[in-house]
Amino acid sequence: MAAPLVGQYDPFMTTAMAETQELYRGVWGTRNDATLLVDGTSRAGIEAAIVSLVRPGDRVLVPVFGRFGHLLAEIAERALAEVHTIETEWGQVFPASVVEDAIVRVRPTLLALVQGDTSTTMNQPLDEIGAICERHGVLFYTDATASLGGNAFEADAWGLDAATAGLQKCLGGPSGSSPITLSERAVEVVRSRTKIEAGIREPGDASAPDFVRSNYFDLGMILDYWGPRRLNHHTEATSMLYAARECARVLLLEGRDAVIDRHRLAGAAMLAGVQALGLAVFGDLAHKMNNVVAVEIPAGVPGDAARAAMLSDFGIEIGTSFGPLHGRVWRIGTMGYNARQDAVLTTLAALEAVLRRFGVAVPAGGGVEAAQGVYAASPAGSLSW
Repeated sequence: MAAPLVGQYDPFMTTAMAETQELYRGVWGTRNDATLLVDGTSRAGIEAAIVSLVRPGDRVLVPVFGRFGHLLAEIAERALAEVHTIETEWGQVFPASVVEDAIVRVRPTLLALVQGDTSTTMNQPLDEIGAICERHGVLFYTDATASLGGNAFEADAWGLDAATAGLQKCLGGPSGSSPITLSERAVEVVRSRTKIEAGIREPGDASAPDFVRSNYFDLGMILDYWGPRRLNHHTEATSMLYAARECARVLLLEGRDAVIDRHRLAGAAMLAGVQALGLAVFGDLAHKMNNVVAVEIPAGVPGDAARAAMLSDFGIEIGTSFGPLHGRVWRIGTMGYNARQDAVLTTLAALEAVLRRFGVAVPAGGGVEAAQGVYAASPAGSLSW
């Protein structure tokens, strides 16, 4: 990110943009030509996808199993969609049959579904959903902000029409750029809503009456900016482009499957460690994300004070959660650069010390020993950084 800045039409800049597009095709598991970045945090990508794919009055179905399903519903509502939600208990995911039943009942234009919702640590299976959406003529969008890179994701094989993410989770970068990929079907919808602003419009440019109701997040103009036309829609965030390109380059250099396996191993070791410390784990473990675990805060322990002690005394930050889980669980991440053995063991040792300070009887060294056992038993243990 400290590399020198260049102008947006400098050959180095346009080459870097093209390289970044190809790198993220590998990250997403897609051959979509429309694979690029939206400048802004992961929420910018979410909003760009929804406001560009959803016309006012369109029906949007959002299965909600945590905080970020509610976010998708709100953004669709702000896009003037007719929003329908189905909900399940936090800590659970949706069977594909339940999603299909809701699609049949609602008949939506778009299904908007979070893959990994960090508020609950649940990883929603997507592999059957694309075929369901295709069968019923529904566009399929997923928010993979917290899951991409650390959990399996196959945009083409799973039939995704649109997917967005952020850099700050498993991709191991800074917040501020949102990778996005769009299928040809999604691009057709976006193109059908083309309206180019007057100052850069050229003769013959279409101007749809139901144009995208955002200028900045209009994926039609963003696609033209990243494409051969190089439409002067905005000025690319150069340093974030460098960061996003490096996140993808490093991931693919290690190997996409190897990175997912590293996250899976670190997550399994952390899970074993917190369980060995006697902590109850929240949610359906069969559908837990690789890169984060939620543990019930022991009775009598002031959750925020314990988190503050982890940070001030050990330099380790763990999170609480939102809504009904706020103050009830701690969320401990093993993602990006922190999905490695020394980070897992150090975190467990620190957590044990803090728990003892607040009067919780825990087995001496139990968390570290259990996590070491997971690493020792894994063929990938030697590749765990």
